[in-house]
This record gives sequence, structure tokens and C-alpha cells, in this order.
Amino acid sequence: MSLFNGCSRSHATSRACYPPARSSRRDRADGTIASIRLGGKFSRLLRSARMLSSPLEGRFSTHLDLTFSERETLRSLERRERSFEPGEVVVHEGERLDSLYIVASGWLHGSTQMKGGDRQILRFYFVGDVTTTFSIAWGYSAATLQAVSHTTLFQMPKEAFGHLFRKHPRLGALMFAIASSEQVAMADRLTSISKTDGFTRIATLLLDIRSRLRVVDNLEGCSFELPLTQKDLGDAVGLTKTHVNRSLKALEATGLVSRVGRVIRISDTNKLATLVDFNDRHSEIDVNWLPPVGAVSM
Repeated sequence: MSLFNGCSRSHATSRACYPPARSSRRDRADGTIASIRLGGKFSRLLRSARMLSSPLEGRFSTHLDLTFSERETLRSLERRERSFEPGEVVVHEGERLDSLYIVASGWLHGSTQMKGGDRQILRFYFVGDVTTTFSIAWGYSAATLQAVSHTTLFQMPKEAFGHLFRKHPRLGALMFAIASSEQVAMADRLTSISKTDGFTRIATLLLDIRSRLRVVDNLEGCSFELPLTQKDLGDAVGLTKTHVNRSLKALEATGLVSRVGRVIRISDTNKLATLVDFNDRHSEIDVNWLPPVGAVSM
């Protein structure tokens, strides 16, 4: 969901958001809640439109001008549709796996179970993401894939994935580049977990989610809906719920982050990114090295 509460829509290289004119706390809260209510139906219409236009097509066209043949190929992968409720598990860690899943709508996360019973969330998935790719080297899932919100997926056999690389190496190369950028982003988060405090970990995670939403969900402005619990946040960055709550309050105290219900507003992303040394790994991907259109893998 995208809200425009006093946030500038600037060029991709300048992400700063500026606060609205002075108003009371009640006015700001009421305005945000009204925007959420009004935006609910609109956001559902947008999600439906994206599904009609192909999630993969929308994701890839952010980085490339796709040919008609490439668009048709991506659409052909999105045939077997499955829906999941919040909290429902798509595939369990260790379960036999011969398919990948394309996210058509909703949020999911991939996690592993620790020896002591704790959970470690490895990453989150959004519209246009291809999930379970980290399990493609084996015949079983390396993590549990679980829906965070109402979710629609397209199930894609591994063989179709291989066909994409053979017939459209440019698309395969772009998918590899996107996956590489996401691996680096995950490495950044792991570094944050091992070397920084709770304030920095939560700020880094929120900035990373916002950065990804700008690419996969066309997010504009400073605000986004966060359907994650404090336990989800803690399991992603190695904090207890109490520590997550304390870190969120510390972020709010800076004036750079505010919360109304499930809506997060980052008033100045550049300033917060500088404060916690965040690197945006998602907005730009070098495509100059990709094979030319029409190149066919032998």
C-alpha cells in the first residue's frame, strides 16, 4: 500500500521524503487511517491489475525493455494458481520440492528451524519474486515457506525454469542478477545482525523492505503497510519481541520513523540510511552484460 502523506515523489536517485505541514498528532493519525481505508479498495484493484499484467513481467520490465516473445514466455510460467491464508505453510523445510513459486500477491517469508526450537527468518518475498530458488540445487526445500498475508502464488515446475534459461538466456541472466543482488542484501542483514545494535538492525530491515517494495510493488512515497508481527521482525534480525519494541520506539524518537497501526512511515530515507550505513541493493541492476535479444543457449 502506498500513502502520500506529505512525501515527495523524487527521482530514483533521490529518495528523501519530507514531513507534511505542521498539524496535530490526532490530525495526522486520522489522516493516515483515512488514507488506509480509502486506499484499501484501490490497492486491491492495483493488485488485480498487476496479476493480469503478469507479476514476473512487471518485475523484469523494471530493469529491461522486454520483447513480445519474452513477455509471452514469462506469462506462460504463470498458469497453476494457488492461494494461501496468513500463517499457512506453502512448503516445509526438508519437504520434497520439484517446483518454484512466483508471487502474484501478498507477502511470505522463508525460515529455518534452529536446534533449540527458535526460528530464523532468512528473507521475505513480495510480488514478482520467485521463491524457493535457494532450494533448486536439491530435491528438497532448504527452508519453510510461509504466507504472511493473503497470498496468491503461481506454481512453476523446475523444468519450466530450465526451459527459460535455454530459450531466453537474457531473461535467465537477469533472474540470476536479481538473485545475486538479493543474496548481497541478505549478507548485509547478516552483517548487521552480528555487528550492530537493535536500533540499526530494525532500521536496516525497514529500509530494505521499502527498497524492495519500490521495485516489486511500485511503491512511491514514504509509507507502507507492514503485515509483520514484532516476533517476525525479531526472528529476521535476531532480537526478542521486547527488544524489537524498544528499538522501534527508539526509531520513532528520532522523528525519522513513525507508526500508525500497521503502517510504517519513514520521513527521510536518505537521512536514516546514512545514520545506519544502509546500502540499497535493489533499485538498480547492471544489465549491460546481459546476452543480446535473440541469443539462444545451445
